[in-house]
Amino acid sequence: MGRPREFDIDDALDGALDLFWRKGYEGTSLSDLTQAMGITRPSLYATFGNKEELFRKALDRYDSTCMAFTREAMKQPTARAVVSHLLYGFADAQTDPVHPSGCMGMNGALACSEEAEPIKQELVGRRVAGEAVLGRRLEEARASGDLPADCDPAELARYVMTLAHGMAVQATSGAGREALYSIVAMTLRAWPSA
Repeated sequence: MGRPREFDIDDALDGALDLFWRKGYEGTSLSDLTQAMGITRPSLYATFGNKEELFRKALDRYDSTCMAFTREAMKQPTARAVVSHLLYGFADAQTDPVHPSGCMGMNGALACSEEAEPIKQELVGRRVAGEAVLGRRLEEARASGDLPADCDPAELARYVMTLAHGMAVQATSGAGREALYSIVAMTLRAWPSA
């Protein structure tokens, strides 16, 4: 029978998430992780696997907590409301004083060497999947007459996600919530209507 854990898994994962968010995947060492998580290397490996597996678990935690607003956004009654909820949610998450500025996915993948290619591909895959979900929701909106018939839902989803990623870069560079909100407001003023 093994010894009981002497640490809270969620707290340790939150420590890893914060560190990966601030320093990126490659900028975070195992020593940094064990210190931030308050655990030993053997405990890290036994509980979370290697660094790559830990990063994926931290991404899952990020998606289920900090990015939970994205699932709510897709339930909004109109395409404009979906995009409004989504972009204001990104602005809030990217400037939340409790967390590092910007986006964990963007911060984690912008500078990756060949050794970290699997992590980069994981992040790209998640971004593509998120864009596809938005594209399908906008397709529904077009089919119901909520968007103009000549509107391309996939192109519009790409535009919205590109804007969200640009806002993340702005937030990482020091832009505050008010600045990001003004970008969202400008986008919504130009939103296509049926």
